[in-house]
Amino acid sequence: MAALGPALSCIVATVAAAAQPYPVKPVRMIIPAGPGGGVDTVARVVGQPLGVALGQPVIMDNRPGAGTMLASELTAKSPPDGHTLLMATNSHAINVGLHKNLRYDPVGDFTQITLVASVPYLVVVHPSLPVRSVKDLVTLARRHPGKLHAASAGAGSGTHLAFELFRSMAAVDIVHVPYKSGTPAIVDLVGGHVQMMISNIINSSPHVRAKRLNALAISAAKRSATYPELPTVAESGVPGYQADVWYGVMAPARLPGEIAARLNREIVALLQTQPVRERLLTQGAEVLGGTPEEFAVLLRNDIRKWAKVTAALDLRAE
Repeated sequence: MAALGPALSCIVATVAAAAQPYPVKPVRMIIPAGPGGGVDTVARVVGQPLGVALGQPVIMDNRPGAGTMLASELTAKSPPDGHTLLMATNSHAINVGLHKNLRYDPVGDFTQITLVASVPYLVVVHPSLPVRSVKDLVTLARRHPGKLHAASAGAGSGTHLAFELFRSMAAVDIVHVPYKSGTPAIVDLVGGHVQMMISNIINSSPHVRAKRLNALAISAAKRSATYPELPTVAESGVPGYQADVWYGVMAPARLPGEIAARLNREIVALLQTQPVRERLLTQGAEVLGGTPEEFAVLLRNDIRKWAKVTAALDLRAE
Protein backbone atom coordinates (compact mmCIF):
# COMPACT_ATOMS: atom_id res chain seq x y z
CA MET A 1 0.00 0.00 0.00
CA ALA A 2 1.32 3.44 -0.88
CA ALA A 3 2.47 5.64 2.00
CA LEU A 4 -0.04 8.23 3.20
CA GLY A 5 0.72 11.85 2.38
CA PRO A 6 1.19 14.37 5.24
CA ALA A 7 -2.32 15.85 4.89
CA LEU A 8 -4.02 12.42 4.81
CA SER A 9 -1.90 11.24 7.74
CA CYS A 10 -3.15 14.20 9.81
CA ILE A 11 -6.77 13.41 8.90
CA VAL A 12 -6.31 9.77 9.88
CA ALA A 13 -4.66 10.81 13.16
CA THR A 14 -7.51 13.23 13.90
CA VAL A 15 -10.18 10.61 13.23
CA ALA A 16 -8.30 8.05 15.34
CA ALA A 17 -7.93 10.54 18.21
CA ALA A 18 -11.64 11.29 18.16
CA ALA A 19 -12.49 7.58 18.23
CA GLN A 20 -10.74 6.71 21.49
CA PRO A 21 -10.69 8.01 25.07
CA TYR A 22 -8.34 10.88 25.83
CA PRO A 23 -5.64 10.77 26.99
CA VAL A 24 -4.44 7.20 26.45
CA LYS A 25 -0.77 7.90 27.31
CA PRO A 26 1.38 10.60 28.94
CA VAL A 27 0.98 14.08 27.50
CA ARG A 28 4.10 15.91 26.35
CA MET A 29 4.36 19.63 27.16
CA ILE A 30 6.97 21.21 24.87
CA ILE A 31 8.75 24.15 26.50
CA PRO A 32 10.54 26.57 24.16
CA ALA A 33 13.37 27.26 26.62
CA GLY A 34 15.77 25.51 28.97
CA PRO A 35 14.98 24.43 32.52
CA GLY A 36 14.60 27.07 35.20
CA GLY A 37 13.35 30.01 33.13
CA GLY A 38 10.01 31.79 33.22
CA VAL A 39 8.20 29.65 30.64
CA ASP A 40 9.62 26.48 32.22
CA THR A 41 8.36 27.58 35.64
CA VAL A 42 4.86 28.35 34.36
CA ALA A 43 4.70 25.09 32.41
CA ARG A 44 5.60 23.07 35.50
CA VAL A 45 3.15 24.94 37.73
CA VAL A 46 0.38 24.07 35.27
CA GLY A 47 1.61 20.67 34.09
CA GLN A 48 1.56 18.73 37.34
CA PRO A 49 -2.09 19.46 38.31
CA LEU A 50 -3.15 19.10 34.66
CA GLY A 51 -1.73 15.59 34.69
CA VAL A 52 -3.78 14.79 37.77
CA ALA A 53 -6.94 16.16 36.12
CA LEU A 54 -6.32 14.20 32.90
CA GLY A 55 -5.35 10.96 34.62
CA GLN A 56 -2.03 10.81 32.74
CA PRO A 57 1.26 12.50 33.64
CA VAL A 58 2.28 15.63 31.75
CA ILE A 59 5.94 15.24 30.78
CA MET A 60 8.05 18.38 30.36
CA ASP A 61 10.10 18.47 27.15
CA ASN A 62 12.51 21.42 27.10
CA ARG A 63 13.39 22.45 23.52
CA PRO A 64 15.31 25.74 23.64
CA GLY A 65 16.78 27.48 20.62
CA ALA A 66 16.04 29.58 17.53
CA GLY A 67 13.99 32.14 19.46
CA THR A 68 11.36 29.47 20.38
CA MET A 69 10.92 28.42 16.73
CA LEU A 70 12.32 24.91 17.29
CA ALA A 71 9.60 24.16 19.82
CA SER A 72 6.88 25.73 17.68
CA GLU A 73 7.87 23.75 14.58
CA LEU A 74 8.07 20.50 16.55
CA THR A 75 4.56 21.12 17.91
CA ALA A 76 3.13 22.03 14.51
CA LYS A 77 4.42 18.77 13.02
CA SER A 78 3.18 16.53 15.87
CA PRO A 79 0.01 14.41 15.61
CA PRO A 80 -3.14 16.40 16.52
CA ASP A 81 -4.26 13.93 19.17
CA GLY A 82 -3.88 16.02 22.34
CA HIS A 83 -0.76 14.20 23.48
CA THR A 84 1.54 17.07 22.43
CA LEU A 85 1.06 20.56 23.85
CA LEU A 86 3.16 23.73 23.63
CA MET A 87 3.57 26.28 26.39
CA ALA A 88 3.92 29.21 24.00
CA THR A 89 5.13 32.72 24.80
CA ASN A 90 4.73 36.01 22.98
CA SER A 91 7.92 35.12 21.07
CA HIS A 92 5.60 32.94 18.99
CA ALA A 93 4.01 36.17 17.72
CA ILE A 94 7.22 38.22 17.60
CA ASN A 95 8.95 35.75 15.27
CA VAL A 96 6.55 36.58 12.43
CA GLY A 97 8.03 40.06 12.09
CA LEU A 98 11.62 38.88 12.48
CA HIS A 99 11.69 35.98 10.03
CA LYS A 100 10.62 36.14 6.40
CA ASN A 101 10.22 32.40 5.94
CA LEU A 102 8.88 30.63 9.04
CA ARG A 103 8.55 26.89 8.48
CA TYR A 104 5.07 26.88 10.01
CA ASP A 105 1.98 29.10 10.11
CA PRO A 106 1.99 30.64 13.63
CA VAL A 107 -1.83 30.76 13.66
CA GLY A 108 -3.12 28.16 11.19
CA ASP A 109 -0.80 25.32 12.23
CA PHE A 110 -1.92 25.49 15.87
CA THR A 111 -4.99 25.07 18.04
CA GLN A 112 -5.13 27.77 20.70
CA ILE A 113 -6.26 26.25 24.01
CA THR A 114 -6.03 29.04 26.60
CA LEU A 115 -3.88 31.84 27.88
CA VAL A 116 -2.30 31.04 31.24
CA ALA A 117 -0.56 34.11 32.62
CA SER A 118 1.21 37.34 31.79
CA VAL A 119 4.43 38.53 33.43
CA PRO A 120 6.15 41.92 33.38
CA TYR A 121 9.88 42.41 32.86
CA LEU A 122 12.38 43.92 35.26
CA VAL A 123 15.24 46.13 34.15
CA VAL A 124 18.08 44.47 36.07
CA VAL A 125 21.78 45.31 36.21
CA HIS A 126 24.89 43.75 37.70
CA PRO A 127 25.66 45.30 41.13
CA SER A 128 29.04 46.53 39.87
CA LEU A 129 27.30 48.95 37.51
CA PRO A 130 27.24 52.40 39.19
CA VAL A 131 23.55 53.09 38.55
CA ARG A 132 20.52 53.19 40.83
CA SER A 133 17.79 54.12 38.37
CA VAL A 134 16.86 53.91 34.70
CA LYS A 135 17.84 57.58 34.38
CA ASP A 136 21.31 56.70 35.70
CA LEU A 137 21.53 53.80 33.24
CA VAL A 138 20.55 55.99 30.29
CA THR A 139 23.05 58.66 31.33
CA LEU A 140 25.86 56.10 31.66
CA ALA A 141 25.04 54.48 28.32
CA ARG A 142 25.05 57.84 26.55
CA ARG A 143 28.40 58.69 28.12
CA HIS A 144 29.91 55.39 26.96
CA PRO A 145 28.15 54.40 23.70
CA GLY A 146 28.68 50.76 22.70
CA LYS A 147 30.42 49.88 25.96
CA LEU A 148 27.51 48.33 27.88
CA HIS A 149 26.20 44.87 26.97
CA ALA A 150 22.63 43.62 27.46
CA ALA A 151 21.70 39.95 27.55
CA SER A 152 18.52 38.47 26.10
CA ALA A 153 16.94 35.03 25.95
CA GLY A 154 17.73 34.89 22.23
CA ALA A 155 17.26 36.77 18.98
CA GLY A 156 13.54 37.28 18.54
CA SER A 157 12.67 36.47 22.14
CA GLY A 158 10.37 38.70 24.16
CA THR A 159 13.35 39.89 26.20
CA HIS A 160 15.12 40.85 22.98
CA LEU A 161 12.19 42.91 21.68
CA ALA A 162 11.63 44.51 25.09
CA PHE A 163 15.31 45.54 25.05
CA GLU A 164 15.19 46.83 21.47
CA LEU A 165 12.12 48.90 22.30
CA PHE A 166 13.95 50.31 25.33
CA ARG A 167 17.13 51.00 23.34
CA SER A 168 15.14 52.84 20.69
CA MET A 169 12.90 54.85 23.03
CA ALA A 170 15.75 55.77 25.39
CA ALA A 171 18.06 56.62 22.45
CA VAL A 172 21.02 54.66 23.82
CA ASP A 173 23.73 52.55 22.18
CA ILE A 174 23.86 49.33 24.21
CA VAL A 175 25.13 46.12 22.59
CA HIS A 176 22.68 43.21 22.39
CA VAL A 177 24.04 39.78 23.41
CA PRO A 178 21.58 36.95 22.58
CA TYR A 179 21.68 33.66 24.52
CA LYS A 180 20.01 30.33 23.87
CA SER A 181 17.42 30.96 26.59
CA GLY A 182 16.78 33.15 29.62
CA THR A 183 18.57 30.94 32.15
CA PRO A 184 22.12 31.16 30.71
CA ALA A 185 21.54 34.86 30.04
CA ILE A 186 20.77 35.48 33.71
CA VAL A 187 23.72 33.30 34.77
CA ASP A 188 26.11 35.42 32.71
CA LEU A 189 24.54 38.63 34.02
CA VAL A 190 25.00 37.46 37.62
CA GLY A 191 28.58 36.54 36.71
CA GLY A 192 29.24 40.05 35.41
CA HIS A 193 29.91 39.00 31.80
CA VAL A 194 27.16 41.39 30.66
CA GLN A 195 25.89 44.44 32.49
CA MET A 196 22.11 44.51 32.10
CA MET A 197 19.01 42.68 30.94
CA ILE A 198 15.31 43.30 30.58
CA SER A 199 14.32 39.97 32.07
CA ASN A 200 10.96 38.53 32.99
CA ILE A 201 10.21 38.83 36.67
CA ILE A 202 10.18 35.05 37.23
CA ASN A 203 13.77 34.63 36.06
CA SER A 204 15.21 37.65 37.77
CA SER A 205 13.36 37.87 41.12
CA PRO A 206 15.42 35.21 42.99
CA HIS A 207 18.63 37.06 42.08
CA VAL A 208 17.18 40.45 43.00
CA ARG A 209 16.09 39.14 46.39
CA ALA A 210 19.53 37.60 46.96
CA LYS A 211 21.11 40.96 45.94
CA ARG A 212 23.01 39.32 43.10
CA LEU A 213 21.26 41.76 40.74
CA ASN A 214 19.84 45.23 41.21
CA ALA A 215 16.34 45.95 39.86
CA LEU A 216 15.88 49.46 38.50
CA ALA A 217 12.31 49.44 37.18
CA ILE A 218 9.41 47.32 36.01
CA SER A 219 8.21 47.24 32.39
CA ALA A 220 4.46 47.16 33.04
CA ALA A 221 2.09 50.09 32.61
CA LYS A 222 1.67 50.27 36.41
CA ARG A 223 3.66 49.25 39.46
CA SER A 224 3.64 45.62 40.57
CA ALA A 225 2.30 44.29 43.86
CA THR A 226 5.41 42.09 44.00
CA TYR A 227 7.76 45.12 43.89
CA PRO A 228 5.60 48.12 44.87
CA GLU A 229 8.70 50.22 45.53
CA LEU A 230 9.95 49.85 41.94
CA PRO A 231 8.91 52.58 39.49
CA THR A 232 7.82 51.73 35.98
CA VAL A 233 10.23 52.36 33.10
CA ALA A 234 7.79 54.99 31.86
CA GLU A 235 7.99 56.79 35.23
CA SER A 236 11.77 56.60 35.12
CA GLY A 237 12.53 58.73 32.11
CA VAL A 238 11.30 56.65 29.15
CA PRO A 239 7.67 57.83 28.83
CA GLY A 240 5.31 55.48 27.00
CA TYR A 241 7.46 52.39 27.45
CA GLN A 242 5.53 49.20 28.28
CA ALA A 243 6.23 45.51 27.63
CA ASP A 244 5.37 42.15 29.13
CA VAL A 245 5.30 38.46 28.22
CA TRP A 246 2.31 36.15 28.01
CA TYR A 247 2.18 32.37 28.29
CA GLY A 248 -0.48 30.18 26.71
CA VAL A 249 -1.12 26.54 25.87
CA MET A 250 -1.37 25.49 22.22
CA ALA A 251 -1.67 22.18 20.38
CA PRO A 252 -1.20 21.17 16.74
CA ALA A 253 -3.90 22.27 14.28
CA ARG A 254 -6.90 20.01 13.61
CA LEU A 255 -7.14 18.92 17.23
CA PRO A 256 -10.57 17.31 17.74
CA GLY A 257 -12.99 19.79 19.23
CA GLU A 258 -13.88 17.66 22.25
CA ILE A 259 -10.19 17.31 23.21
CA ALA A 260 -9.58 21.05 22.79
CA ALA A 261 -12.67 21.79 24.90
CA ARG A 262 -11.57 19.42 27.64
CA LEU A 263 -8.05 20.87 27.78
CA ASN A 264 -9.45 24.38 27.97
CA ARG A 265 -11.90 23.40 30.69
CA GLU A 266 -9.28 21.60 32.81
CA ILE A 267 -6.60 24.31 32.53
CA VAL A 268 -8.97 27.22 33.17
CA ALA A 269 -10.35 25.37 36.21
CA LEU A 270 -6.93 24.64 37.71
CA LEU A 271 -5.89 28.29 37.21
CA GLN A 272 -8.68 29.18 39.65
CA THR A 273 -7.43 26.79 42.35
CA GLN A 274 -5.64 28.37 45.29
CA PRO A 275 -2.35 26.42 45.00
CA VAL A 276 -1.84 27.24 41.31
CA ARG A 277 -2.98 30.86 41.64
CA GLU A 278 -0.72 31.44 44.64
CA ARG A 279 2.31 29.89 42.93
CA LEU A 280 1.83 32.09 39.87
CA LEU A 281 1.06 35.23 41.86
CA THR A 282 4.13 34.79 44.08
CA GLN A 283 6.19 34.67 40.88
CA GLY A 284 4.82 38.08 39.94
CA ALA A 285 2.46 36.72 37.28
CA GLU A 286 -1.09 37.80 36.50
CA VAL A 287 -3.33 34.74 36.13
CA LEU A 288 -5.35 34.80 32.90
CA GLY A 289 -7.28 31.81 31.49
CA GLY A 290 -10.12 32.41 29.03
CA THR A 291 -11.47 30.95 25.82
CA PRO A 292 -9.56 29.68 22.77
CA GLU A 293 -11.17 32.49 20.76
CA GLU A 294 -9.81 35.13 23.15
CA PHE A 295 -6.36 33.59 22.87
CA ALA A 296 -6.58 33.58 19.06
CA VAL A 297 -7.56 37.26 19.01
CA LEU A 298 -4.65 38.22 21.27
CA LEU A 299 -2.25 36.16 19.13
CA ARG A 300 -3.31 37.87 15.90
CA ASN A 301 -3.19 41.31 17.55
CA ASP A 302 0.28 40.61 18.94
CA ILE A 303 1.55 39.49 15.53
CA ARG A 304 0.43 42.81 14.07
CA LYS A 305 1.78 44.82 17.03
CA TRP A 306 5.27 43.32 17.01
CA ALA A 307 5.49 43.31 13.20
CA LYS A 308 5.07 47.09 13.36
CA VAL A 309 7.78 47.33 16.05
CA THR A 310 10.27 45.16 14.15
CA ALA A 311 9.59 47.10 10.94
CA ALA A 312 9.94 50.48 12.65
CA LEU A 313 13.25 49.42 14.24
CA ASP A 314 14.36 47.64 11.03
CA LEU A 315 14.96 44.39 12.95
CA ARG A 316 15.57 41.10 11.20
CA ALA A 317 16.92 37.89 12.74
CA GLU A 318 20.49 37.15 11.75
